[in-house]
Amino acid sequence: MAEARDDGDFARFVRRSRPALRRTAFQLSQDWYEADDLVQRTLIALHRHWDTLEGRDRIGAYARRVMRRLFISDRRTMRWSREVLIGAVPETAFTADPYFLVSERMALIDALAGLGPRQRATLVLRFWEDRSVEDTARVMGNESSTVRSQTARALNALRQALDAPAADATGVDGTAATSDPDSNRI
Repeated sequence: MAEARDDGDFARFVRRSRPALRRTAFQLSQDWYEADDLVQRTLIALHRHWDTLEGRDRIGAYARRVMRRLFISDRRTMRWSREVLIGAVPETAFTADPYFLVSERMALIDALAGLGPRQRATLVLRFWEDRSVEDTARVMGNESSTVRSQTARALNALRQALDAPAADATGVDGTAATSDPDSNRI
Protein backbone atom coordinates (compact mmCIF):
# COMPACT_ATOMS: atom_id res chain seq x y z
CA MET A 1 0.00 0.00 0.00
CA ALA A 2 2.87 2.40 0.67
CA GLU A 3 3.99 2.21 -2.97
CA ALA A 4 0.58 3.27 -4.30
CA ARG A 5 0.55 6.25 -1.90
CA ASP A 6 4.01 7.34 -3.09
CA ASP A 7 2.94 7.14 -6.74
CA GLY A 8 -0.05 9.30 -5.85
CA ASP A 9 2.27 11.85 -4.23
CA PHE A 10 4.46 11.78 -7.32
CA ALA A 11 1.46 12.17 -9.63
CA ARG A 12 0.29 15.22 -7.65
CA PHE A 13 3.79 16.66 -7.81
CA VAL A 14 3.87 16.16 -11.60
CA ARG A 15 0.44 17.79 -12.11
CA ARG A 16 1.40 20.74 -9.94
CA SER A 17 4.94 21.38 -11.20
CA ARG A 18 5.01 20.24 -14.84
CA PRO A 19 3.99 23.62 -16.37
CA ALA A 20 6.66 25.49 -14.40
CA LEU A 21 9.27 22.85 -15.24
CA ARG A 22 8.34 23.11 -18.92
CA ARG A 23 8.79 26.89 -18.89
CA THR A 24 12.16 26.50 -17.19
CA ALA A 25 13.22 23.86 -19.71
CA PHE A 26 12.23 26.17 -22.58
CA GLN A 27 14.31 28.98 -21.09
CA LEU A 28 17.26 26.62 -21.09
CA SER A 29 16.85 25.09 -24.53
CA GLN A 30 14.87 27.70 -26.53
CA ASP A 31 12.98 24.81 -28.19
CA TRP A 32 9.58 23.55 -27.00
CA TYR A 33 10.17 20.00 -28.25
CA GLU A 34 13.51 19.75 -26.53
CA ALA A 35 11.94 21.30 -23.43
CA ASP A 36 9.28 18.58 -23.33
CA ASP A 37 11.96 15.90 -23.61
CA LEU A 38 13.99 17.54 -20.87
CA VAL A 39 10.99 17.70 -18.52
CA GLN A 40 10.20 14.05 -19.21
CA ARG A 41 13.77 12.95 -18.48
CA THR A 42 13.81 15.06 -15.31
CA LEU A 43 10.60 13.47 -14.06
CA ILE A 44 11.94 9.99 -14.84
CA ALA A 45 15.07 10.75 -12.82
CA LEU A 46 12.95 12.03 -9.92
CA HIS A 47 10.64 9.02 -10.03
CA ARG A 48 13.60 6.63 -9.72
CA HIS A 49 14.52 8.15 -6.35
CA TRP A 50 11.11 9.37 -5.22
CA ASP A 51 10.91 7.04 -2.21
CA THR A 52 14.29 8.15 -0.87
CA LEU A 53 13.85 11.90 -1.35
CA GLU A 54 13.48 13.92 1.81
CA GLY A 55 12.25 17.46 2.21
CA ARG A 56 9.24 17.19 -0.10
CA ASP A 57 8.67 20.94 0.27
CA ARG A 58 11.92 21.55 -1.65
CA ILE A 59 11.39 19.03 -4.44
CA GLY A 60 10.73 21.79 -7.01
CA ALA A 61 14.17 23.30 -6.51
CA TYR A 62 15.73 19.83 -6.63
CA ALA A 63 13.86 19.08 -9.89
CA ARG A 64 15.18 22.29 -11.46
CA ARG A 65 18.73 21.37 -10.40
CA VAL A 66 18.35 17.90 -11.94
CA MET A 67 17.02 19.54 -15.12
CA ARG A 68 19.95 21.94 -15.36
CA ARG A 69 22.43 19.12 -14.91
CA LEU A 70 20.71 17.00 -17.56
CA PHE A 71 20.71 19.96 -19.94
CA ILE A 72 24.41 20.67 -19.39
CA SER A 73 25.24 16.99 -19.80
CA ASP A 74 23.28 16.92 -23.08
CA ARG A 75 25.15 19.94 -24.39
CA ARG A 76 28.51 18.43 -23.56
CA THR A 77 27.78 15.13 -25.24
CA MET A 78 25.98 16.75 -28.18
CA ARG A 79 29.22 18.16 -29.54
CA TRP A 80 30.64 14.69 -29.99
CA SER A 81 27.63 12.49 -30.57
CA ARG A 82 26.27 14.35 -33.59
CA GLU A 83 29.42 14.03 -35.64
CA VAL A 84 29.40 11.30 -38.25
CA LEU A 85 32.75 10.07 -39.48
CA ILE A 86 32.98 8.77 -43.04
CA GLY A 87 35.84 7.40 -45.10
CA ALA A 88 35.75 9.92 -47.95
CA VAL A 89 35.15 13.61 -48.12
CA PRO A 90 31.63 14.24 -49.42
CA GLU A 91 31.26 16.06 -52.70
CA THR A 92 30.42 19.69 -52.36
CA ALA A 93 27.01 20.75 -53.52
CA PHE A 94 26.76 22.82 -56.65
CA THR A 95 26.76 26.46 -55.68
CA ALA A 96 24.89 28.59 -58.13
CA ASP A 97 25.66 32.18 -58.86
CA PRO A 98 24.64 34.11 -55.73
CA TYR A 99 23.35 36.98 -57.86
CA PHE A 100 21.07 34.76 -59.96
CA LEU A 101 18.13 35.22 -57.58
CA VAL A 102 18.68 38.97 -57.58
CA SER A 103 18.57 39.08 -61.36
CA GLU A 104 15.43 36.94 -61.38
CA ARG A 105 13.79 39.29 -58.89
CA MET A 106 14.74 42.33 -60.95
CA ALA A 107 13.32 40.70 -64.08
CA LEU A 108 10.08 39.98 -62.22
CA ILE A 109 9.85 43.57 -60.99
CA ASP A 110 10.38 44.82 -64.54
CA ALA A 111 7.73 42.43 -65.85
CA LEU A 112 5.28 43.56 -63.15
CA ALA A 113 5.97 47.19 -64.05
CA GLY A 114 4.99 46.38 -67.64
CA LEU A 115 1.50 45.29 -66.54
CA GLY A 116 -1.42 47.63 -66.31
CA PRO A 117 -2.36 48.95 -62.86
CA ARG A 118 -5.50 46.78 -62.54
CA GLN A 119 -3.66 43.60 -63.56
CA ARG A 120 -0.81 44.42 -61.20
CA ALA A 121 -3.27 45.12 -58.37
CA THR A 122 -5.06 41.85 -59.07
CA LEU A 123 -1.83 39.84 -58.87
CA VAL A 124 -0.70 41.59 -55.72
CA LEU A 125 -4.01 41.01 -53.98
CA ARG A 126 -4.35 37.41 -55.13
CA PHE A 127 -0.81 36.13 -54.69
CA TRP A 128 1.14 38.53 -52.49
CA GLU A 129 -1.65 39.10 -49.96
CA ASP A 130 -3.05 35.59 -50.55
CA ARG A 131 -6.64 36.74 -50.93
CA SER A 132 -9.44 34.71 -52.45
CA VAL A 133 -11.04 35.60 -55.77
CA GLU A 134 -14.17 36.84 -53.99
CA ASP A 135 -12.19 38.95 -51.51
CA THR A 136 -10.11 40.46 -54.30
CA ALA A 137 -13.27 41.25 -56.27
CA ARG A 138 -14.77 42.96 -53.23
CA VAL A 139 -11.63 45.05 -52.62
CA MET A 140 -11.34 46.08 -56.28
CA GLY A 141 -15.07 46.64 -56.74
CA ASN A 142 -15.32 44.04 -59.52
CA GLU A 143 -17.11 40.78 -60.18
CA SER A 144 -15.36 37.47 -59.44
CA SER A 145 -15.28 36.64 -63.15
CA THR A 146 -13.43 39.90 -63.84
CA VAL A 147 -10.81 39.05 -61.21
CA ARG A 148 -10.33 35.58 -62.70
CA SER A 149 -9.90 36.94 -66.24
CA GLN A 150 -7.57 39.75 -65.06
CA THR A 151 -5.50 37.17 -63.19
CA ALA A 152 -5.25 34.89 -66.24
CA ARG A 153 -4.31 37.75 -68.56
CA ALA A 154 -1.76 39.16 -66.12
CA LEU A 155 -0.12 35.77 -65.61
CA ASN A 156 0.07 35.25 -69.37
CA ALA A 157 1.65 38.68 -69.81
CA LEU A 158 4.16 37.89 -67.05
CA ARG A 159 5.05 34.55 -68.63
CA GLN A 160 5.62 36.20 -72.00
CA ALA A 161 7.68 39.00 -70.49
CA LEU A 162 9.82 36.58 -68.49
CA ASP A 163 10.29 34.16 -71.40
CA ALA A 164 11.25 36.92 -73.85
CA PRO A 165 14.85 37.38 -72.59
CA ALA A 166 15.43 33.62 -72.77
CA ALA A 167 14.10 33.53 -76.34
CA ASP A 168 16.39 36.43 -77.32
CA ALA A 169 19.47 34.59 -76.02
CA THR A 170 18.82 31.46 -78.07
CA GLY A 171 18.33 30.93 -81.75
CA VAL A 172 15.31 29.42 -83.46
CA ASP A 173 16.65 25.89 -83.07
CA GLY A 174 17.39 26.41 -79.35
CA THR A 175 21.15 26.85 -79.77
CA ALA A 176 22.88 29.93 -78.48
CA ALA A 177 22.82 32.83 -80.90
CA THR A 178 26.11 34.46 -81.83
CA SER A 179 26.93 37.91 -83.05
CA ASP A 180 28.91 36.58 -86.07
CA PRO A 181 26.51 35.58 -88.88
CA ASP A 182 29.21 33.53 -90.67
CA SER A 183 29.99 31.37 -87.62
CA ASN A 184 26.98 29.10 -88.24
CA ARG A 185 28.16 28.10 -91.73
CA ILE A 186 29.65 24.71 -92.21
